[in-house]
Amino acid sequence: MTEQVNPGERLDVVAVAPHPDDLEIICGGTLAKLVKQGYRVGIIDLTTGEPTPRGPVEVRAQEAEAARVRLGVQVRLNLQLPNRELMDCPANRYVLATALRRYRPNILIGAVGRTPAASPDHNQGHLLIEASRFYSQLTKWNDRFAHTEPYRVPHLVYAPFPFDAEQRHFHSTFVIDISDTFEQKLEAVACYHSQFDGERLAKVKHFIMGYNIYTGSRCGFAYGEAFALPHPIGASDLHTLVMGGKGSPAPVQLPGQSHLPMN
Repeated sequence: MTEQVNPGERLDVVAVAPHPDDLEIICGGTLAKLVKQGYRVGIIDLTTGEPTPRGPVEVRAQEAEAARVRLGVQVRLNLQLPNRELMDCPANRYVLATALRRYRPNILIGAVGRTPAASPDHNQGHLLIEASRFYSQLTKWNDRFAHTEPYRVPHLVYAPFPFDAEQRHFHSTFVIDISDTFEQKLEAVACYHSQFDGERLAKVKHFIMGYNIYTGSRCGFAYGEAFALPHPIGASDLHTLVMGGKGSPAPVQLPGQSHLPMN
């Protein structure tokens, strides 16, 4: 018998990453902004992030919940796949695809990147997210997905790790203005007391601030988060598309033309 998904469970956006705190660092400002804009947003952590020298599991779960509340995200789910041994394999694809079939988002945000100086889970998570999106739509396999109905996620958005080892050439990239949610993002990151003590938190905040200032300033924003698509950006209105950003962070003001808009 096929499980009927409760329409009230449906989410507009689901963001997925290997560990609790990954998404807060990469795109926490955007997730908070989506909620403020009226969208239903979910976070899926593939693993608990444990074992680490800074555990335990119970503390990490409490911190993740505190961060969810701070961002205002409506749903947070931990799939409890194996940390340190996370692999893109059929068994794990079934688990994540089942969650996608249950929440049926319009947009799937996936953390992407290969991080040799950090966890190899990041790269495997990237592959797993892409594969699970495909698995979610497969028919005649409902028994492998807790008897949920097939669902194709319409849109996949990449949220790149800022310390990716590769220079990637995506088909298209864009930046979201998080100037109004940047402090909220920092507060969510600070919820992970076990991972970031005073000195380490200061370093992480310094990195996040510098990176988000750099990313945002390229579009004229105080702070921004970078995203990419596996295909070109399409639009029916060139003017609206181009004017979405504020433009150059250092626009040239011509004498006698101060009345002209700068963007």
